[in-house]
Amino acid sequence: MVGESKWARLLELGVPRVHGPRVPLLRQGDPGTTVLVLLSGRVKVFGTEPDGGRLLLALRGAGDLLGEIAARSASRRTATVETIDRCTVSVVPAERFNTFLEEHNGQAALADYSLSKLSQTVPYQVELVHFSPERKIARLLLEVVALADEAVTDRYRVPFSQQELANSLGVVRSTISQHLSRLKDSGALRQDHGHLVVADPGLLRTFAGL
Repeated sequence: MVGESKWARLLELGVPRVHGPRVPLLRQGDPGTTVLVLLSGRVKVFGTEPDGGRLLLALRGAGDLLGEIAARSASRRTATVETIDRCTVSVVPAERFNTFLEEHNGQAALADYSLSKLSQTVPYQVELVHFSPERKIARLLLEVVALADEAVTDRYRVPFSQQELANSLGVVRSTISQHLSRLKDSGALRQDHGHLVVADPGLLRTFAGL
């Protein structure tokens, strides 16, 4: 949205960091002192409920910004971001990020980008209310494999355990297990060395209602 030269300049303002899977990058409630540029890997964005539950808000992949709203408004973070697999990020201090926007007239591009991200979080709320567990599972699995980097050799492997799927979708693990069994029996999914794999994306899209 800003062009390659400006994007390269933004990366120059940050410090690269590499994180393994299941590492919190940003925490809900913390001050927005930095912006993260996601260079590789996948992350999940979730809100923490008062009872300790975690509600999945979005998945993000390479090329996304993380924490830019809190950094821009000098407010506290409204969600937690956690790595799904090995991720590389560029950590940009908030003041540098805001100066970059002012120098390159990037406010409008950031507003458009933020709006597009917001429009992606709304479907998750709709799915939680209206969709069947099977459809919610299928859609989540399709999205997470679609965000895998091209360099990933096992890009169709699902990087979630059954419990993580249950936590992400707000259902009990027994429900996840039941519907995963149905999806495996259909041929849409398969088990490979203890890992769940999307075997037939087209069939899974049918279960997802897409």
